[in-house]
Amino acid sequence: MGTETVQHRAAALDDTLLTRRRMVEMAALLSRSIGLVTTLLYGFGIGGIGPADPVPALTGVSLLGALLMAVSCVFSLRGVRAPGSRWYTCLSVLQVALDTVTVIAFVAVTQAHTTQTTWPVLGLPIAIAAIRHQLAGALAAWVVTSVALLSMPLPGGEGLGGICLNIMIALITGAQSSAFQRQLTTLQQVRRELQHQASHDSLTGLPNRAQLAVRAERCDGRPLAVLLLDLNGFKQVNDTYGHAAGDVLLHEVGQRLGAVLHDGDLAGRLGGDEFVVLLPEGDAASARLTGERIRAAISQPITISGGAAVTVGVSIGAAFRPAGSTADLDALTAEADAAMYREKHARRAA
Repeated sequence: MGTETVQHRAAALDDTLLTRRRMVEMAALLSRSIGLVTTLLYGFGIGGIGPADPVPALTGVSLLGALLMAVSCVFSLRGVRAPGSRWYTCLSVLQVALDTVTVIAFVAVTQAHTTQTTWPVLGLPIAIAAIRHQLAGALAAWVVTSVALLSMPLPGGEGLGGICLNIMIALITGAQSSAFQRQLTTLQQVRRELQHQASHDSLTGLPNRAQLAVRAERCDGRPLAVLLLDLNGFKQVNDTYGHAAGDVLLHEVGQRLGAVLHDGDLAGRLGGDEFVVLLPEGDAASARLTGERIRAAISQPITISGGAAVTVGVSIGAAFRPAGSTADLDALTAEADAAMYREKHARRAA
């Protein structure tokens, strides 16, 4: 159809979401890099962070944790570079899984071989899951960490206390992240609607003059054919059946224009019963063939309010810009307008 490429419009409108994803991945890269270095220092007893003489199991789990964090950093780096990738969500889930496994393994070994209390660190993967996957992700991470806590030989009621603490973290962070995501989704929807209203005709849904000008500018230096259309008999429909019927007719004409155009072509409404069609790389032959398809489509009866069927015709004027020409849309539209009125006069005189 002769409409804008949906993917390009979506990419332009989703900048806020892509920016948020980049920020999440950059924060993950920074925090995980700090965690990687800290884990290695802890596992090798350097800097007084961990035991001065760590057992092999502690050194081993630190090395494993550092490796898993390095893999997650690779995923984050890809997320920074391609936040709109179709693999983004999958890689995000993998990061949460790797972070959760890393923290659980670290806590399990340190609780078993040191006197330090490290189980509160299990709140980290829950918060990470909340940021990435909202409340559902936070609760999933809480379930996994709770199972891990119950399997650890913790003194007193620390295990149950950790589970209760972590569910509060999951609920608070998850609910906030979900609320933010809903707000972002609503803002994106409103932004799309405003963008569409600013660039499209409200009656037909076709691009308006401003959007047509933008498309024409993209074709600067390239051949461009412009067709100007004026409906024959539209005033009679308005006078006989009323403006509501005229609106139905205009909307149907807009739908038919979109149906007969080729990919890359664009139809728009200037106002009243005037329409414009842009044919990038178009010449006289392609303009003639397009005009024939348009005439055939518009000449078919149109059912309006009350079930009545009306038929209108169309006068078409064409203008052409060769490669390298600097003629803008206004100049081409004026030229096509003159050609269209010559056709109208010729038809009346016949």
